Amino acid sequence: MVDRDAVTTWVNGYERAWRTTGTDALRALFTDDATYAMDPYEEPARGLDAIGELWERERDGPDEDFTMEHRIVAVDGDTAVVQLEVHYGRSGNEFRDLWLIRFAADGRCAAFEEWAFWPGKGHGGQD
Repeated sequence: MVDRDAVTTWVNGYERAWRTTGTDALRALFTDDATYAMDPYEEPARGLDAIGELWERERDGPDEDFTMEHRIVAVDGDTAVVQLEVHYGRSGNEFRDLWLIRFAADGRCAAFEEWAFWPGKGHGGQD
């Protein structure tokens, strides 16, 4: 069972890891066999290596200029729903995101699914 404090700690760790060079920090956040879906209809990345490859493809690196605010919507047993708002400084882009996070007994994420929306573009930033 997870509580709001544990979810906040995990989300803060996620942001810190995103801003850190490399993917070693993922081991503290995700189980070895975790799944990570950037879209609820696409096949998720499976396992730490695949999640690390996804992160390296998707992020600009530790210098990426963004702010991220989150609000925990719900926590039920081992599952949390978190709402995020992300603003990118240089480009001025922004998006809102919902994360569905299922935690393992050790507090790391076993399954991660996101639902991202951009203003005027809908889900996934598509026109």
